[in-house]
Amino acid sequence: MIPVVFETSIRSLPLLHKGKVRDIYAVDAHRMLLVTTDRLSAFDVILPTPIPGKGHVLTEVANFWFAKLGKILPNQLTGDDPESVVAADERDQVRGRSVVVKRLKALPVEAIVRGYLVGSGWADYQKTGQVCGIDLPAGLQQAEKLPQPLFTPSTKAAVGEHDENIDFAACERLLGADMAARVRDAAIALYSAAAEYALTRGIIIADTKFEFGLDENGTLTLIDEALTPDSSRFWPADQYSVGSNPPSFDKQFVRDWLTQSGWNKKVPGPDLPPEVVAQTAAKYDEALRRLTVA
Repeated sequence: MIPVVFETSIRSLPLLHKGKVRDIYAVDAHRMLLVTTDRLSAFDVILPTPIPGKGHVLTEVANFWFAKLGKILPNQLTGDDPESVVAADERDQVRGRSVVVKRLKALPVEAIVRGYLVGSGWADYQKTGQVCGIDLPAGLQQAEKLPQPLFTPSTKAAVGEHDENIDFAACERLLGADMAARVRDAAIALYSAAAEYALTRGIIIADTKFEFGLDENGTLTLIDEALTPDSSRFWPADQYSVGSNPPSFDKQFVRDWLTQSGWNKKVPGPDLPPEVVAQTAAKYDEALRRLTVA
């Protein structure tokens, strides 16, 4: 049984960064170790209650997509065994929840692709008739499938701060026109292929977030995670209907509970009750099972 890991304490490697969910260590000049913990963040706050098995699910799902989408874009994975780069007494912390990746130059945007009108996109549309500056037809309903997937980038915020949606012109200013177009086209291609496959497994991918990096040759590379319940909005296809926000396989279940709890969305986050933890873990497990089990 994989132990619950809220925070790693690996001493055999230098710690580079602790994110909302991942702890990142330097292996050498060319590689890093990414450990996906069981931490859960919501509204940009790390909650004090771990979700057992979450790190394992996220790692398996991401690795599944890295393999499946490798023909569209290269990814960060080296194929090295994570247990081989840490001390023997630290292997329990990385087993089943870690990958060894290439050290790449991360691009300073999050590449968000929206296939359905929901969340902040729906709120934006109701006010302006647009999503992130992109004009949309009048009369669309909540959760409606968009005429085509939209690339709606955001800036990458530090832990505890909010990402900021930007329009494509701002993305071009950050990345340059050519790189912004490459990122947009890659993100839409990855999303479209994944969404098509997921639908055959009874899952609608309403939206998702990608991150990209560059190697020493300038090769655009998929990094971080890919199409997990943390970075995507997964809906059960058999419960989908236009006009309402379907139940999801991601952490939306926790967000809904937090909103109803009256929490002010500031640090510290509240402890999650056991039934919310159990149901959230079950949501993640079902997403993994639906996507990857033949």
